[in-house]
Amino acid sequence: MTDLDATDLAILRVLARDATTSAADVGRAVGIGQPAAWRRIRRLTDQGVLAGRRVALDHAALGFGVTVFLGIRLAAKGRISLEDFERAVTAIPEVQLVQHVLGQFDYRLRITARDISDFERILRRRIMTLPGVGQVEANVMLSEERRPGPLG
Repeated sequence: MTDLDATDLAILRVLARDATTSAADVGRAVGIGQPAAWRRIRRLTDQGVLAGRRVALDHAALGFGVTVFLGIRLAAKGRISLEDFERAVTAIPEVQLVQHVLGQFDYRLRITARDISDFERILRRRIMTLPGVGQVEANVMLSEERRPGPLG
């Protein structure tokens, strides 16, 4: 584990809110200069604490109004490798997230679709034809509340 001081944590909070914030703006927000902020951001990146910067897309604004969480249990765990399933499922563009989980299902997927009939097409033509798919359970997202994460 990396030792983080209060300034490092403050920098992480600023970048967690908006990953595009410049080093100068980060420095102003946490009370240090731009060069010091840049060095700290660089160190956090080199240490793997900052694993990348992402842009959050508004799926509804892009025409994808339905998000479905899909639980998948593989039919025969010995007959298909997990890698084969993961390779096939990550090739589907509507699958936004693939999680290998412990519990009732083997995998949990987050899928975005234009509407319910689009989701049905994805389910029938893409998901159900994947190697090893057994039981499937869908949960349609009604709303989502964003949480700030462990840094508060």
